[in-house]
Amino acid sequence: MTQPEVFIFDLDGTIAESKQPITARMAEMLTQLLAHSRVAIASGGKFKQLHKQVANQLPANTQLEKLYFLPTSGAALYYYRDTKWHTVYEKLLTDTEAIHITKAIEQAVKSTRVIFPNTTLYGTQTEFRGTEVSFSALGQNAPLEQKRTWDPTREKREILHASLVPLLSEYEVHIGGMTTIDITQKGIDKAYGIERLSEFLSIPITHMLYIGDELQNGGNDEAVLRTQAHTHKVTDPRDTYRFITELLTHEDI
Repeated sequence: MTQPEVFIFDLDGTIAESKQPITARMAEMLTQLLAHSRVAIASGGKFKQLHKQVANQLPANTQLEKLYFLPTSGAALYYYRDTKWHTVYEKLLTDTEAIHITKAIEQAVKSTRVIFPNTTLYGTQTEFRGTEVSFSALGQNAPLEQKRTWDPTREKREILHASLVPLLSEYEVHIGGMTTIDITQKGIDKAYGIERLSEFLSIPITHMLYIGDELQNGGNDEAVLRTQAHTHKVTDPRDTYRFITELLTHEDI
């Protein structure tokens, strides 16, 4: 492929650990990349979470005008102009829909028994993010180590996902992070977000490169494979750093 005009990164597991800020060296790498290309971050997290993990960590000289956020599984798009962030679109759920989705989650958790009654919870499990309802089995503030060990094979999330799909057939049900299930409007996923980003920038999807750690079947980046974006699978943030550093060193970006 020719050099990408847009680099799109998954967030957790790709440029940062789950709900953790990007490292200083990752921030510097993104700043270097933004000097040459446009960059987008796609995540199941809400806008404030992306801003906290990424934007707040970038050096003052970063060209934020080239940075775009696709939070809540592609249900919204944000860009930076004139010292503030602006919304391109938001696919909002209603309060009534959020209540319906929450009740379905409670039913699925009860019927599948994937979460033991004595499980320690760290904050609320269900969060309404406006464009998405997110369920985190151990709570929204669970420590990283607990999340890593809860469902390393994805079996629990897959059981919960299979139970939720028929209960919420009018919505998209996504397996998200290490302990998470995310629900958005029907047809809303990372593929949708990339299509809208392409329209907004007037840049063909074929000129975009998506980097993620879960591009496999059933992974939270899998939807991207339905688009014409080029893809590159990484194993963790260190692998991402090596890949982009090599591009910056050896390629004319």
